Amino acid sequence: MLDKEIEIIEKQNKFIGILSNRKAKYIIGTSLLSVIGVALPRIFHVLAGSSAGANFLPMHIAVLIAALAFGTISASVVAGSSVIFSYLLTGMPSIDRLPYMLIELVIYAIVLSLFNKKFNFYISLIATIILGRVLYAGVLFVAINIFGLHTYGISVIESIRVGLPGLIIQLICVPFIAKIIKERLN
Repeated sequence: MLDKEIEIIEKQNKFIGILSNRKAKYIIGTSLLSVIGVALPRIFHVLAGSSAGANFLPMHIAVLIAALAFGTISASVVAGSSVIFSYLLTGMPSIDRLPYMLIELVIYAIVLSLFNKKFNFYISLIATIILGRVLYAGVLFVAINIFGLHTYGISVIESIRVGLPGLIIQLICVPFIAKIIKERLN
C-alpha cells in the first residue's frame, strides 16, 4: 500500500516538474492563447452582436498578450491559428477579411514583441497600436494599388474609429494580464 502511494506521489511530482519547465509553460500558454483567440471573438459576437469584432477587437487581445508574455514566435502562432481556426469553426473573419486579418495580427505580434524588448509593456503597446495601424495601412495600399486585390471595404481610419472601445480594452487589460503571466512563468 505504501509503495503504491509513493509511486503516485512520484508521478505527481514528475508531472509538476514537467509543467514547471519553461518550455512546457511556453507551449501550454501559446496553446491556451490560441484557443482564447478563437473563443473570445465568438463570445463577444454572442454577447454584443455581429459588430462586436470590429468594435472590441477580441482576437487582437490574445495575440498582444502572447507577444508580451512569450514573444514573437508564440504571438505569431496565436495570430495564425486564431484566424485560421476561427474561420474554419465559425466562418469569421469572412474569406475577404481573412488574409488581411492574418497579416494585421502577425504585424502586431512582431512589432509588439520587438518593442517589448526595449520598452515597458505600456509604451510598447501604445507604439505597436500606432505603428501597427500605419503598417496595416501600407499593406492595404499595396494590396489595392499595386496588386489590384479586392479588400473587405473598410479603411484604416474607420477601423480605428470603430475599434476605439477595443483599443481602450487592450490598453487597460493586456499589460495587466501579460504581467501576471510573466510573473507566473518565473
